[in-house]
Amino acid sequence: MRQTLLLTSILFYLLPLQAQQQETYDYFKSNRNMIQNGVQAILTCNGLFTSNRTLEQVYDQELKYLKQPIGSATGGDYTIDWNRKRVAIGVPGGTPVMRAVFREGIGCVMLPPDQTFEFVDSLPIQKLPLLKGNAANIAWPNGDLIKKKVKLSKTIDADKLNAAIDWSFNRATPEQTTISLLVVHKGDIIVEKYADGFDQSTKTRTWSTAKSIGATLIGMLVDQGKMQLDEPLGLTYLPKQSSPETDPRNDITLRQVLNMSSGLYTVDSRRMEYATGSGLAYWAGASIANGALNRGLIRKPGTSWDYENYDTILAILAMKKALGDEQTYAEFPRKALLDKIGMRNTFLSTDRFGDFVLSSQVYTNARDLARFGLLYLNKGMWDGKRLLSEEWIDFVRTPAPSTATIGNFYGGQWWLVPDDRTDVPKDAYSTAGNRGQYVIVVPSHDLVIVRRGLDYGRQGFNRWDLTREVLKAFGGE
Repeated sequence: MRQTLLLTSILFYLLPLQAQQQETYDYFKSNRNMIQNGVQAILTCNGLFTSNRTLEQVYDQELKYLKQPIGSATGGDYTIDWNRKRVAIGVPGGTPVMRAVFREGIGCVMLPPDQTFEFVDSLPIQKLPLLKGNAANIAWPNGDLIKKKVKLSKTIDADKLNAAIDWSFNRATPEQTTISLLVVHKGDIIVEKYADGFDQSTKTRTWSTAKSIGATLIGMLVDQGKMQLDEPLGLTYLPKQSSPETDPRNDITLRQVLNMSSGLYTVDSRRMEYATGSGLAYWAGASIANGALNRGLIRKPGTSWDYENYDTILAILAMKKALGDEQTYAEFPRKALLDKIGMRNTFLSTDRFGDFVLSSQVYTNARDLARFGLLYLNKGMWDGKRLLSEEWIDFVRTPAPSTATIGNFYGGQWWLVPDDRTDVPKDAYSTAGNRGQYVIVVPSHDLVIVRRGLDYGRQGFNRWDLTREVLKAFGGE
């Protein structure tokens, strides 16, 4: 009798679990529909008004990775206000109408489904004046003036370099779309090529390459002693606790979130990025800060690696806290980094609350990213002045302890050459963003490689393969 009861009890607990495993209903379908419209709204808005592309180009490339974009370049269930730089996707009575609006200096901002364009004047805007001077008349790398074509060193094989360019642009699959390639050697641009419809002024989304930019800003504050790598972030987590001082999340350090090892519940690494998580801020107007703060601790911080947009955002929120006030925070990226190295074409976008979405949403061009790479290649120096310490560069290039048993492929918001790659220098390190956004720094060859893409589908463009192909031209070094 006891055995029968025990078996019945086991079955009682197992059957609901089995039913759960077989469940196919998508409880997030309404979220996915809302976010799908939001993705199209902000990519269209930025494509038209930040990148200055045509609607035909936006549909052909920026929206290429969407399975079912609404309408076409000739029309559909959307509206575009060309004069006031606004985009609305969807029609009342159908799936939620999602709206995005361009704001000077930061690009397009996403509104939530219940807000109309009547709220536009309350949205953030970058009020700092433009950096002085005309980049066309300022010598590279502070500006865009290149007085004469650089002659390749005798140690560089021009044919192999051209082969690397062809390898980048002429892919075996149409899903890998290279839109620009820059190679900077010893400070000089030796390769610069753009796909049809793009040029050196075209800004496109960095996606997660933004994380490396955010980490650079944080590094500057660590260098100043305003933030500490191994101290807790000092944030107030959500939901608010009756005894917040006992919250175990209080022990999470800056190093741990930059290493993608916070131990907090992961959202975006579970194929939910277009249903919940940071996607609600990227594409649906939610607060990026509230989403990042509202996650429970599931592992001991520092012990497990999980790629998570919200870990980056926690670091950015700690940066905001360290800076002290909204205006200082809003102006800090321009004053501390972008203006210092001539990144005139770079917009750091915010959510509608003014928080930088530095896990993904930065718009820039290839040359500005090359400047960014040069700052690291030059060990944090620019025009004879130190902007970033060598100690910080060492940190971002040091494998996160949580990756020791899985390849040592990630540092501090930068990607490292994994243990199983023996065909590229181990000192190389790289940013990486969705759709193929890479800034690759190779100190041993005095080299920066920038590849921008609008990949879609399965993607698969490999930055280390690109590094290998480029370095074939440097066999004599």
